Amino acid sequence: MNKRNSSSFRAAIFFAGSTLLYGCAGFQVAGEIQQGRGALLRGDPKLALPHFQRAAQLDPDYILNFAPLTQGVWTYVGRSYYDMGNLAEARKALERARSRTEHDHLAKLYLGLVLAREGDRKRGLREIQAGLQGLNDWLDYMEQYHPDGRFWDPGRELRSQIERDLAIISGKDIRWPEIISSGEMLGKKLEEEIELVRRSQVLEQTKGEDGGD
Repeated sequence: MNKRNSSSFRAAIFFAGSTLLYGCAGFQVAGEIQQGRGALLRGDPKLALPHFQRAAQLDPDYILNFAPLTQGVWTYVGRSYYDMGNLAEARKALERARSRTEHDHLAKLYLGLVLAREGDRKRGLREIQAGLQGLNDWLDYMEQYHPDGRFWDPGRELRSQIERDLAIISGKDIRWPEIISSGEMLGKKLEEEIELVRRSQVLEQTKGEDGGD
């Protein structure tokens, strides 16, 4: 084997190995995220946090890839800290998530909740409003343009809650305990919605394979 062919062979082996390692790492990240989400949905952020932290170490730019709702790994880290009551660490993680993509509306919402609870209500209000409006626009987009849009918020319960919160925010007297509580509830409902959508998709696929019976 001449030098040129030898170099090409080594490059091909390196590329194949790198691809395999990346695939394995991606699978591991997805597994950590799923385990963390399960714990978060069960109301156990202390158990969820280590899974999200390991995922962030493996891939700090990871974006939820099994649902159209954009949510990065640092948003999950921040949400876990938030639910644990550690606002300082939650803010660090959510600021990091916020800087990575403009479309992570849950990062904006939770960062706003953190800032509001820490006393920076002016900036907190901006972030909460941006997060709510972004989520509302995204749900409308899904309904109108996405092939799976019919599965998302079919009864418009989520959008009704968002619209109520936006109306409160735009008023003169902002009822902060109500806004914070509603924002927390919305975040949990959206996480639950991901699972409801996935079940609906599987059910429809199963019916299609069975010929609609």
